[in-house]
Amino acid sequence: MAYKSLLTVMTDTNHSDAPLAQMAALTASQDAHAEALCLGVDRSQTGYYYAGANALILQETLSRANAEAEEVLAYAKDYLGKTGIRWSAESGVAQISDIGRHVAHRARFSDLVILPQPYGPDRDAEAEPIVEAAMFEGHAPVLVVPDDATPFARPGNILIGWNESVEAMRAIRRALPFLTQADLVRIVVIDPPRHGPDRSDPGGMLSQMLARHGVKCEIDVLSKTMTRVSDILNRHAADTEADMIVMGAYGHSRFREAILGGATRNMLEQAKVPVFLAH
Repeated sequence: MAYKSLLTVMTDTNHSDAPLAQMAALTASQDAHAEALCLGVDRSQTGYYYAGANALILQETLSRANAEAEEVLAYAKDYLGKTGIRWSAESGVAQISDIGRHVAHRARFSDLVILPQPYGPDRDAEAEPIVEAAMFEGHAPVLVVPDDATPFARPGNILIGWNESVEAMRAIRRALPFLTQADLVRIVVIDPPRHGPDRSDPGGMLSQMLARHGVKCEIDVLSKTMTRVSDILNRHAADTEADMIVMGAYGHSRFREAILGGATRNMLEQAKVPVFLAH
């Protein structure tokens, strides 16, 4: 199996190069088709305007969103047109409160959605709901690419964050096309439970399952020497020169992660290599 339909969603040109470069590299190596959905975002939220608000205000915000959509579309066409891959791009306008519906519809028919980091300097408010809509409503795996990440055609060294959760297993199954092509896959287990069913061989059953697919695995059992699991994974990814991290997304509710923080949110804030997520 390979990823044949790749999608990226663009709402500006400031953070588009990394996902476009990664999508182009994967499209060439997977003999796939790349799609760019270029959205102008109406952030006015007209439902909160006072009664009788001037129609010129509404027209101005709509015109601005249309102009942004055309600018982003032109950027995507110029970038993808130089790659030599099969690609398509289209533009549209969405209100910020409704952008998830448009993203989910396109993600549902994609094998992999490639997006920029939703957190960081100069990120717009729609970046986070785009990632969540692709995963939760579109039911697609998402590859989140940091701005300074080096694009890969085939990840040679992959790190899996394994905590025996349903979300982690879903991500691993969705990542199998990458895992089977990798030179080495590290299954990282952090502080495995002392009384769990796999206490004598943490990660062993997962390693066995992947080995039957021809995946070359190693198991790294780490102590929780740092407060956040995401920090440990990121440090280990740097130490082992990993090309990509695979992990389950949002084991807790999105609301709880947004308020209190969590492994998913922290990872998306701090990751230096692409992160493959599924829920």
